[in-house]
Amino acid sequence: MSEWGKGFWAMIGVCLTWGLSPLFYHQLADVAVIEVLAHRTLWSLVLFLGILGWQGRLGEFRRTLFGPFLPRLAFAATVISINWGIFIWAVQAGYVVESSLGYYIFPLIAVVMGLVFFGEKLLAAQGVAVLIAALAVILLTWGLGVAPWISLSLAISFALYGVVKKSLPVGPVLSVACEVAILAPLALGWLLAQKAGIMPAALAHPVSFGTDMRMSLLLAASGVITAVPLVMFSYASRRVEMSTLGLMLYLNPTLQFLCAVLVFGENFTRWHMIAFAMIWLALAIYSASALIGQRAEARRNA
Repeated sequence: MSEWGKGFWAMIGVCLTWGLSPLFYHQLADVAVIEVLAHRTLWSLVLFLGILGWQGRLGEFRRTLFGPFLPRLAFAATVISINWGIFIWAVQAGYVVESSLGYYIFPLIAVVMGLVFFGEKLLAAQGVAVLIAALAVILLTWGLGVAPWISLSLAISFALYGVVKKSLPVGPVLSVACEVAILAPLALGWLLAQKAGIMPAALAHPVSFGTDMRMSLLLAASGVITAVPLVMFSYASRRVEMSTLGLMLYLNPTLQFLCAVLVFGENFTRWHMIAFAMIWLALAIYSASALIGQRAEARRNA
């Protein structure tokens, strides 16, 4: 198999894992969101340290973690933990339709972030796509009588995470390992406080890990669900064109949407239908514009 082919199938694995992850987190519906986040963080760190140790990069990990990029890594860790928490809560509470919409909106929010933070040029077609997406959100807000806060929070937090990652001269595996290492003391502290029963009454929740074998294995597996796709994405990004990766990533919210409607039986109103159709149109315009632009650049550089 060619290197491109290996990267392509690795990316398929990434999209399948992320897209079908609601099925996994739905099994943890009785576990407190913060406990799931804590275990996801700690088990991810264990796996990343194993990978970096096998690669002989633990020294590089320590230098990066305690180096000049620590503030940016801490901000990245904060926004991605918020993103994770909202997503897990959305799955547990039955809002997977809204979460899938958020990841559809994300590429268009990212265009705006690129314009604001990096001075990137906004092509006419991209501007039209962003405008259609904004109209879709406004229409959905009007139709449902409430803004799609879950969708917007997921899209904006993930876009902010992308902004920080773009400015970090650190590889994806190493940077994510540092992010979960920053979160690890908070995660461990939370679990110890929960175990000791000293949590505030509003946050008190029975400990799940260690009381039930199935739940304990699922919580440990959350680290694998987190770490392995990121490693595979890093592998794929070195072998497949970014335009192809961008298009393939739409498989993630599509699978989430199918899980929500076909498996969980979530309500999909006519307002959702109209908004999703507009978002899909916006993504089609955006993707076509990006492909045309990259092909034009390739011809100029040929």
